[in-house]
Amino acid sequence: MQTLPCLRTTLVDLAVLAGHLLLYPTGMSQERSVPRPSRATEDAPPLLPTEGRAHPPVLLLHGFIDNRSVFVLLRRSLLRHGWCHVEALNYSPLTCDLRKAAELLARHVADVCARTGHHRVDLVGHSLGGLIARYYVQRLGGDARVRRVVTLGTPHAGTRIAPLMSAHPIVRQMRPDSEVIAELSLPAPNCRTQFVAFWSEADQVMIPATAARIDHPDLLAHNVHVAGVGHLALPVNGTVAAGIREALAAADPAAEEGAGGAISVA
Repeated sequence: MQTLPCLRTTLVDLAVLAGHLLLYPTGMSQERSVPRPSRATEDAPPLLPTEGRAHPPVLLLHGFIDNRSVFVLLRRSLLRHGWCHVEALNYSPLTCDLRKAAELLARHVADVCARTGHHRVDLVGHSLGGLIARYYVQRLGGDARVRRVVTLGTPHAGTRIAPLMSAHPIVRQMRPDSEVIAELSLPAPNCRTQFVAFWSEADQVMIPATAARIDHPDLLAHNVHVAGVGHLALPVNGTVAAGIREALAAADPAAEEGAGGAISVA
């Protein structure tokens, strides 16, 4: 009997959607970046060379027709557990080309590195946001700036979402037969970024659900199965947040397990 779990997931997603609609106006404006103080003040004592550097900065990327408000809980979780630099990037809802959004991301990552003094950052992307992050890393040389990419319900293999939604150009770029998905399947030798892809069999936006997995021979990627969590609930689920913290806190990627590793979050 899979009806009850499916119904439960749908109801949770609807509850998340209702809550998010209330928060949506708070995230419509672009987040103001806070410059790092260049000298000591009464409110900002001098930073030691290693202070605040236990974790690289984290940049959060929302999904289609969404904004940074979707990450309210995840941001709070990261800040409470020791991440000092957590920012969110809004890209315009009028964006019609994923590649242009990836170029915007490239400029923002460079700015974050300049302001924080870090050479590399971590990216967390929900749905389309994860695909933008991957395109930047894999196709625009972003692996020089990005240590780790965590994706939540991202259509890495493309999704066969309702055909009517394909009227929007950026939705067409997320379909399995798009040029963007074809570009991401091309060889990516020596990519230095590690990927962690969270996916759920209950994700009704990913068709099939396994489209949110990364299966690329050149990428160091771990696929994390999350049981019973719908698409909209992924950025706010407590278990997923714990998994994200674990992924971001892990040691720098090496030849630990090779590409295509898979783990599961109960």
